[in-house]
Amino acid sequence: MQGTLAVISDIHGNVDALQAVLQDIRAQGIDRIVNLGDHLSGPLAATETAELLMNSDILSIRGNHDRQLVEQDPCDMGASDRSAHAQLQPRHLGWLRSLPPVSILPEGILLCHGTPRNDTTYWLETVLPGGQVVLKEDAQIAEELEGRASLFLCGHTHIPRRIDIGTRTILNPGSVGCPAYDDDRPVAHVMQTGTPAASYATLRPTATGWATSHHHVPYDPARMIRLAETAGRPDWVHALRHGRAR
Repeated sequence: MQGTLAVISDIHGNVDALQAVLQDIRAQGIDRIVNLGDHLSGPLAATETAELLMNSDILSIRGNHDRQLVEQDPCDMGASDRSAHAQLQPRHLGWLRSLPPVSILPEGILLCHGTPRNDTTYWLETVLPGGQVVLKEDAQIAEELEGRASLFLCGHTHIPRRIDIGTRTILNPGSVGCPAYDDDRPVAHVMQTGTPAASYATLRPTATGWATSHHHVPYDPARMIRLAETAGRPDWVHALRHGRAR
């Protein structure tokens, strides 16, 4: 579809979800795709995912887990990064090192993973001291807006969402491969979509602003669930089956 851009993010080694999303994108006649990071981390199919992305023309940037995979010693990594790192060859890690943290498209679209300044910051949500995840106020979201871009694409939280601040739009396409997770920073909390479907977004410019759509693609997660079970990750098994954190 001429003029339409597809946005994917947070694949986390789920190559079967990625293939389902790419097939859905192709079926719509869309040939431009951007990828917002966290490509490989997880107990799933890191090598297969890396090979698919490296041999594609998808514009990819670096997420926080991509950075951690090349900056940290495996002994210091979390379980998901360590699982992925054990699968990867030096050329895969070299590809991760080559990715920029931020990219700007000619149409005035800025790509980042968390925010333009920080790949671990939740841009649109905040975590309260009790662990509740709530939407940030517009003023807090606007603090991260930079440059002249009219559209900002971010990932990291895995939650599909669009926020408009005046004439500027921030869009999170959701996660291709990991629909729910728990984290202990800044305090213990969960992020969950409630669906095991693979998520992505599409966008196109109009005379009055950006027209955007979120897409949820069902796929068969059985092979990925088996990999998570083999890796001893019941949290991933539950997320892949139900789209919820345990």
